[in-house]
Amino acid sequence: MSIIFAEKDKTFTLHTKDTTYQMKVDDYGFLLHLYYGRKTNGCMDYLLHYLDRGFSGNPYDVGLDRTYSMDVLPQELPCQGNGDYRNLAVVLRHADGSYESDFRYKGYQIVDGKYQLPGLPAVYAAQEEAQTLKILLEDQVSKVQITLLYGVLPEQNIITRSAVIQNLGDGKIYLEKAQAACLDWLSGDYDLISFYGRHAMERNCQRIEIKHGTQVIGSRRGTSSHQYNPMMIVAEHEASEDAGSCYAMSLVYSGNFKGEVSKDQFGQTRALLGLSDELFSYPLASKESFYVPEVILSYSSTGLARLSQNLHQCLRKHVCRGKYRDNVRPVLLNSWEASYFEFNGESIYQLAKQAADLGVEMLVMDDGWFGKRNDDNSGLGDWFVNEEKLGESLGSLIERIRGLGLKFGIWIEPECINEDSCLYQEHPDWVLSVPGRNPVRARNQLVLDFSRKDVVDYIFEKICAVLDQGKIEYIKWDMNRSLSDCFSRQATDQGRVCYDYVLGLYDFLERICQRYPDVLLEGCSGGGGRFDAGMLYYTPQIWCSDNTDAIDRLQIQYGTSFGYPASSVGSHVSAVPNHQTGRVTPLRTRGVVAMAGTFGYELNPGSLMDFEKEQVKEQIREYKQYARLIQDGLYYRLTDPTRQPVGAWEFVAEDGSEVLFSAVMQEIHGNMPVTYVRMKGLPSGSLYQEVHTGKVYASDALMEVGVPLPEQMGEYRAYQMWFRRIEDED
Repeated sequence: MSIIFAEKDKTFTLHTKDTTYQMKVDDYGFLLHLYYGRKTNGCMDYLLHYLDRGFSGNPYDVGLDRTYSMDVLPQELPCQGNGDYRNLAVVLRHADGSYESDFRYKGYQIVDGKYQLPGLPAVYAAQEEAQTLKILLEDQVSKVQITLLYGVLPEQNIITRSAVIQNLGDGKIYLEKAQAACLDWLSGDYDLISFYGRHAMERNCQRIEIKHGTQVIGSRRGTSSHQYNPMMIVAEHEASEDAGSCYAMSLVYSGNFKGEVSKDQFGQTRALLGLSDELFSYPLASKESFYVPEVILSYSSTGLARLSQNLHQCLRKHVCRGKYRDNVRPVLLNSWEASYFEFNGESIYQLAKQAADLGVEMLVMDDGWFGKRNDDNSGLGDWFVNEEKLGESLGSLIERIRGLGLKFGIWIEPECINEDSCLYQEHPDWVLSVPGRNPVRARNQLVLDFSRKDVVDYIFEKICAVLDQGKIEYIKWDMNRSLSDCFSRQATDQGRVCYDYVLGLYDFLERICQRYPDVLLEGCSGGGGRFDAGMLYYTPQIWCSDNTDAIDRLQIQYGTSFGYPASSVGSHVSAVPNHQTGRVTPLRTRGVVAMAGTFGYELNPGSLMDFEKEQVKEQIREYKQYARLIQDGLYYRLTDPTRQPVGAWEFVAEDGSEVLFSAVMQEIHGNMPVTYVRMKGLPSGSLYQEVHTGKVYASDALMEVGVPLPEQMGEYRAYQMWFRRIEDED
């Protein structure tokens, strides 16, 4: 059993393979957090300490006991109204205008399998792979009940948290704040690792000491955003890639979110993650329920590498779904940087023909094939094929491309609209906008009101009508602006619109997944603006960034790797000078960097020299050899490319049978010393043979001293070594 309730101590203990999570129902019915960390046994309520703390309130029913205060005690659900003045997980506004709540324990249930959340993405597992704990709390005055949900996946060292809030009272209430997970540490000094960025430079890793006060990350952009990723890590000061305690919190949600980490007056640390409380005031009428998006928790006592691997395995096998969860993804060529809007059916066909000659497996026709879309200022919303531009039907073009032996994919941006579209002229009320106010444009686009079912249904029908015109096996789902003017003409309570918008998005995606189970969906929001676990539930890979520059991608993919597997990272080789930076990097370097994800190309093969075409052919052959290892192997960060002159990483088969080592030199100087990069995760006492050279290496030497990178003239040189285990040393 992974979940144990001890009646004597009133403790709930959640065990995974290597971790333990424990909480306690105390004598007053409060649910207190006791422990999360390395696997252990026994009751840990001795960790609680009771002292008379000035200006810390005491619940009424503790009488004259001034040592008991929720302002000090660690909790599973800190809320407004019980004397806790720290950052809170739940805030309710009741019918009488008050904000006070007092949630006490009512009961529990342990069931086999993993809970699911209606309308929301969540971790899934087979019945025998997981257990669920449900703990019921109630505010006796308002009759609001909260069921805390805990999912335990023992083999993955994963615990998930969510909550269901149900209004069983007579009056209407408003949910003003809803965080899915709270972790309280009674002692210790920690760092917060978070991932900030901007469009074309996402998920930069930032590590700062947690001091007194509150550090906040989040988004009020309607999407999880380029600016902050909804995943964060709390780590001991001394924690490194290979040692020390660290905790991950990853939100399975793609809209507005908030993460808070604070140190209180007594040096205790609290971390919260869930929905943003800005632009959020969700109404619940009597008997209505609200489902809080899920947070994935994981702990490692052996450093950040293992923590990331826990998350990678969870997302690959228990969040991503469908045909391509386990299948190696096809090598694609996207038309965007090859032609932008300047194409027709024949030029797309010629592009496909050139791609097929190189060994590419799929051609993706990007933006510009529909309505009057000839630039990025018009046509969005009119989802019908521009046959005049193509010079043929979409079905005809698809069949011609399939005749070359290629799969076919297409670009869509169903959530947005241009004002010159026929759809906008017919339904201007279908956009998010405030009557009497001019809306905020971005990229000359407005946003359709996906909180409305009629809008979602209409766009779904139009997109399906396109997809049914031929065998389309890939969809690039784009979203090129943030939400503003968050007002729905159909909603009476505007504080629900941002959340309901995301539910509408998920409904659309789920219907696409069900209707087209063989289609590979790739998420994209201006590249990596919605790179989160929620989207991975529907789109098993996500356009990592609009920035395809190999050197910038070292940093972007480094930060991404802390929370997300390589199999989810859309990564392409593009032309040089790079379209985002103007930088020139060798074709081999661009290929090595792109092989840290789902490999593909975004360039015009016709502009390549003959020797470059041969290089591309070789890259594709190599990638196909490595693809299974890249998708399923254990990922190790070998260097920090933001601090070191070399960016290096490694994929190791779980059984240690093979290893792919990659490195890129970011600096070149005269008379340079030799650069050695230490490898990781190899079984001690083993011998490995490098496949291309035949040279044999001892695993312990590779890990203790490292791989010497050959001296080569020229900027941004890349190195790749493929090892196979041949035997163990005597």
